[in-house]
Amino acid sequence: MPFNHVAYAASDIEATHDFYTRVMGFRLLKTNVTPTPTGGWSRHVFYDTGNGEMIAFWDLHDDAMSGFKVDHAQSLGLPVWVNHVAFDAPTREALDAHRCRWQENGIEVLEIDHEWCVSIYATDPNGIMVEFCWLTRPFTAEEIAESVPLLRSKSPPFDDTGKISVHKPLSKAPDGDRRSVHLAVDADAGNASR
Repeated sequence: MPFNHVAYAASDIEATHDFYTRVMGFRLLKTNVTPTPTGGWSRHVFYDTGNGEMIAFWDLHDDAMSGFKVDHAQSLGLPVWVNHVAFDAPTREALDAHRCRWQENGIEVLEIDHEWCVSIYATDPNGIMVEFCWLTRPFTAEEIAESVPLLRSKSPPFDDTGKISVHKPLSKAPDGDRRSVHLAVDADAGNASR
């Protein structure tokens, strides 16, 4: 079942809007402005991610909600790559187009070929890792059958970590920062670490 939308709080709605429109290529569909139950107000903005699905952000203006963290990994004590949002890239050409747009916007792009999919990663202005993912093939019957035993195994075998590439920015980001997933890549070991 497709989802309608996922929603996150934003630390800077202007930077978030710029990232999701210019850098991600999404279109703003709706802005809802409402009072909050504790006397402030909020803006809830919805971006079209394709296929009738959306990502939304809260711009909160309420003293009762001050000082909150907006990333959903590092503020919980987790590496940035653990909790992330992945968007579909239906073809290799679409994935490459997203990568080029990110590079043109000053982003260092991490790419991992997982064999069954190829993914690119960056972080948004809120510290949320975003991904575009191209499925290279359907899952095999064997992969599907072994999924539950692997889920329940106390010591499952490791998959290959995949082929890792880092694509340098083609220009500086407008704000002067080079947003990236901030992963250190160990090319000799073939894996990425925080």
